[in-house]
Order: sequence, then C-alpha cells, then structure tokens
Amino acid sequence: MLKKIITFSAIIAVSFLSFSCKDDVLPKPSGYLRLDYPEAKYVNFENECSYAFEMNSDAIIKKENDCGFTITYPKMKATIYLTYKPVTKNINELLRDAQKLTFEHVIKADDILEQPYLNPEKKVYGMFYQVEGNAATNSQFYATDSTKHFVTGSVYFYAKPNYDSIMPAASYIKNDMQRLMETLKWK
Repeated sequence: MLKKIITFSAIIAVSFLSFSCKDDVLPKPSGYLRLDYPEAKYVNFENECSYAFEMNSDAIIKKENDCGFTITYPKMKATIYLTYKPVTKNINELLRDAQKLTFEHVIKADDILEQPYLNPEKKVYGMFYQVEGNAATNSQFYATDSTKHFVTGSVYFYAKPNYDSIMPAASYIKNDMQRLMETLKWK
C-alpha cells in the first residue's frame, strides 16, 4: 500500500512539474500594418503657369484656380496643395503668411524643423518645414525668386492626425515634396 501511495504521489509531482514549467502566457502587443511603397519615379511636369517641377509619376495632379495644383496620392489618402502667387511688392507679406501657416500647427506639433533651400543658379530660394507630432500637416514649404514668383506647398492626410500610424506615408510624401521644391524652375 505504501508503495502505491509513493508511486501515485510521484506521478502527481511529475505531472505538476511538467505542466508548471511552461512560460507564462502574455498577451500579444498590438500589431501595425507594414506599409511599403514603390520606389518613386519622377516625371517633369510642364504647364502654362509660371513654374515647372518634377513630381512622382504615381500621383495624380489637377489644376486648381490661379495656377495652383493639387497632387493626390489615393493609396495614402493624402494631397499636396500647391499655391502660386505673383510677387507685386508684397514679398514680406507672402513670407509672413507662409510662415504663419506653418507655425499655426505649433499647438499639436512636437517639433518643427526648418531647412533653408538656396539655388542661386535657378533663382529659387525657400524654406522646407517638417512638422513632427500629431499636426494636420507634416510637411510644408515655400519657394520664391523674391521678385516675381511665390509658391507654397503643404500636405494633408484624410485621416485623424496620428503621427506614428501615418509616418511611412508622411516620410514618402516628404521626399516627393523636397524633390518638387528642388526641381522647381521659373519660366
């Protein structure tokens, strides 16, 4: 009888040890989709307006009023808005308005990085802004020759601003906007 009790106790002890050695069960962290976008291919965009530039061939461009354009990225649910204004002794006002538009996002932004752009050969001077945080726009720029032409650009996503979730798309479009600004030429 004692032998049966010891054998039974040993079986129960081994069973407890074998089942209790498992790792603790932990909930899986929330996963996010991995967003990979195709490598950008740029094409020259010529028009009847006073400026031309290169843009992503996958984007859809539409002319708005007064030589403004919308460049839409349907898969990313984003649009770049380009606005053109002629300079008529109002360069200080145009610069102030462009900077004001950017710094209106300071409430939601974690940081605003300014990157000056100077191209004396093409007479293109401007500023590129990268807005980090949950602001409505993540990238903006203005470019001018300071005597005749002034162009502003900003990107907006059709989603509630959540910097972490739109970061891959925001980074992709930021590169397109920088390319647009760097290839801008006046006619």
